[in-house]
Amino acid sequence: MAEAVDGCVRHGLEAIGLWRQDVAAQGLGETIELVRNAGLRVSSLCRGGFLTAPGFEEDNRRAIDEAAALEAACLVMVVGGLPGVVPGEPLGTISRDLTAARNHVEDALTLLAPYAAERGVRLALEPLHPMYCADRAVLSTLGQALDLAAPYAPETVGVVVDTFHVWWDPQVFGQIERAGAEGRIASYQVCDFLSPLPADVLLGRGMMGDGVIDFGKLTDAVAAAGYTGDIEVEIFNADVWAADPDEVVTTMKARYGTLIEGA
Repeated sequence: MAEAVDGCVRHGLEAIGLWRQDVAAQGLGETIELVRNAGLRVSSLCRGGFLTAPGFEEDNRRAIDEAAALEAACLVMVVGGLPGVVPGEPLGTISRDLTAARNHVEDALTLLAPYAAERGVRLALEPLHPMYCADRAVLSTLGQALDLAAPYAPETVGVVVDTFHVWWDPQVFGQIERAGAEGRIASYQVCDFLSPLPADVLLGRGMMGDGVIDFGKLTDAVAAAGYTGDIEVEIFNADVWAADPDEVVTTMKARYGTLIEGA
């Protein structure tokens, strides 16, 4: 955590997206002190969710409390896959009822949204690419996420527009416009979709410009929808993780300037 915060400061970044396991490893109080002393915003805390798993409510209440303490702009919610399906593990006893799983997510929000509202935390529903539907997110489109958010105030439940997850959707531009009209865009995340994907598709994200996504059109749509918050670069990639951090950030800034900021 200390290295990440220091790297942001040295490279002139103004905000940092935090992951709960890293916050826990550093300690919540120490993380708050590091971030505030560095003058950084917390663009998001990732993640809450997995609402289809047993015991979801207790863990998500903790996540909401952490987001409030960090003054995070939102708590990203990866809602979970089919009950019993665990990422990376062989199938055991599972439910194949996708409709029931989505209904369970809807019901879970009725418990968590009021708690988040009381603490001034915005839940950000993140639709994931359909290849993650079984194990990580039964929300696959921005339209589904917006429908789920609709009963709640936009400042309590919003959505994440992540280029990796939505670029393929033929309805994405209309749904981005809808999200803007409803004031629902809580976060815009960018990275590229590699082809071919690696064996572990979770690590199939690339540096912007290394894959197939047209960032100009998506970024223009998000801007036209009125989003003015932080834009996060979120890359899960073994080669990127193994590279020198300063080189990674330098490359990221150059690609961002050309493909995102210059859109």
